Amino acid sequence: MLALPSIGRAAEKRPPKRLFAIHVPLGMMPEFFFPKAGATSSAYLDLLAEQRPHFTTFHGLSHPDVNGNHHAGQCFLSGAPHPGQPTFRNSLSLDQLAAEKLGLGTRFPSLTVSVSKGEHYGDSIAISRSGVMLPSEKSAEKLYRRLFVAGTAEEKAATMRRIEAGGSVLDLILDKAKRLEKSSAPEDRARLDQYFQSVRELETRLQRNIEWENRPKPKVDYPQPKDIADANEVIARSKLMFDLIRLALQTDSTRIVTLSLSTFSVVPHVPGVKSETHGLTHHGNEPDKIAELKKIEEAQIKAFADLLQTFRNVTETSGTLLDHTQVLYGSCLGNANSHSNQNLPLILAGGGFKHGQNLAFNTTTNTPMANLFVTMLQGLGIEADKFSSSTGTLSGLKT
Repeated sequence: MLALPSIGRAAEKRPPKRLFAIHVPLGMMPEFFFPKAGATSSAYLDLLAEQRPHFTTFHGLSHPDVNGNHHAGQCFLSGAPHPGQPTFRNSLSLDQLAAEKLGLGTRFPSLTVSVSKGEHYGDSIAISRSGVMLPSEKSAEKLYRRLFVAGTAEEKAATMRRIEAGGSVLDLILDKAKRLEKSSAPEDRARLDQYFQSVRELETRLQRNIEWENRPKPKVDYPQPKDIADANEVIARSKLMFDLIRLALQTDSTRIVTLSLSTFSVVPHVPGVKSETHGLTHHGNEPDKIAELKKIEEAQIKAFADLLQTFRNVTETSGTLLDHTQVLYGSCLGNANSHSNQNLPLILAGGGFKHGQNLAFNTTTNTPMANLFVTMLQGLGIEADKFSSSTGTLSGLKT
């Protein structure tokens, strides 16, 4: 049984709207993911057959001017252009905008999580309003403790001292930075403005941490997990994070989550796989490499199918956890073999939308993926008619 916090019990009468975005940095082989013309399924989507009424796939979406091959991954939820350029500056991501609107009543306005070996490309897709990538939590043990384990009196006191010390340090840094601003060159002031905005965001987080520190955490009937040390156990590690994220949403500890599932630099423990994933994505159309990579991607899709089922198994006062949670699954790589950032593989499940369809757009001149984001924001009850490179909403996706 779950013991919901007071906020969660209030939300139980009218389940909150939620967003859970999952990025797979190495993408999926398009020939196995995208349905053929006039069809709604494919080799990969067949693995999701039981969930078909609950999700929609898209073909012909991408972010305009988001190039730079693997560098594009950091723009999955922001759509900021030209991430491979030296002067690149990222912009606010979809999840962080949603967190500003929906996350203020929860302990964690958003959670940023990853399953990766620690490389830059697979770390985080959450970007602050100042364009800074938010660090991700990679430890299941630490995430569980943050969510559900109350600290001792001594630990709480130590936490409060760290929070207060952090505020003092920020005051000192901000004071020095403001003095520096007076003598800085005009071209440096934009960077200082970004810095000031980051400091203000940190100050807001510190204040929230103080407010929540003495509130009780929810109790869950789920034992504290052990971290899986072997980075090659990507499927098991993914499923463990899926469980914790489900509990975080179910207890209303957060309403906004991003998760990066990276298989860079690992040889996944999947039957029939003996090669490192990134190398396999550059398969050069060699059948043996394609067959091996297909096994990895099929395992990831099956794990995603299990996730959707567990969300459907959680009943709420009007429907299920999936009915009230938008689950976005996809990549900023349309074809890893050619490093293409066009025709991105995307699935949107749940969230109250009309599903069971494949929405196909122009695969030569793609529709902005941000149009989907505007539609998602509106589905979350957020007033928005523009986000990033959007030109409107996405036709065919209705609530």
